[in-house]
Amino acid sequence: MIIEDDEKISQIMYEHLKKWKFHPFAANDFETLEQQFLTLKPDLVLLDINLPVYDGFYWCHKFRQLSKVPIIFISSRTENMDIVMAMNMGGDDFIQKPFSLEVLTAKINAILRRTYTYQKGNHDYIEHKGLILNMNKGSITYLDFELDLTKNEYQILFLLMKKKETIVTRDEIMQALWESENFIDDNTLTVNIARLRRKLEELGLTDFIETKKRQGYIIP
Repeated sequence: MIIEDDEKISQIMYEHLKKWKFHPFAANDFETLEQQFLTLKPDLVLLDINLPVYDGFYWCHKFRQLSKVPIIFISSRTENMDIVMAMNMGGDDFIQKPFSLEVLTAKINAILRRTYTYQKGNHDYIEHKGLILNMNKGSITYLDFELDLTKNEYQILFLLMKKKETIVTRDEIMQALWESENFIDDNTLTVNIARLRRKLEELGLTDFIETKKRQGYIIP
């Protein structure tokens, strides 16, 4: 589903994707996007930020309430805050205009492969809000940037992502580490959580892990 109000750009993307055997749909009524989305049930959304009526951030948030479909923002905005906002609203990737059609195709293929191969049972990684935990490599990837994790950081993030949207207690985390023969005490857990958060922030993911006072941690 292409949501781009510049007719020329929309048409170029439409023709290019059709040539590559995709089945694109270019929206041209920007007041009924929710209804179009529900009717079409797209496998992927290409979404501009500057749109008539409501902007792309609004529609991304709206679509996220309805579906986990991958969303790629395509925009001329270049401020880091716009990219952060796009990801925080539930976007999976961000392509800046002007862009190469070859890069667009490569990113579409990658995100479709990542999203739908995983759903079919490929458990080499866990993905949430665009962050990928590479289980074979013990690293995290976000927007094509990759960082290595220590064993403790990996185990903590793995548990939190596996139980995403659920509060995980400190005792649960320490027990999980103990079972993996990598025991850490309460103070060391605090240090590891802080280091893990710093690495996530390096990738532009602030507040990815939330603290629930007297309860534990959660990835919302």
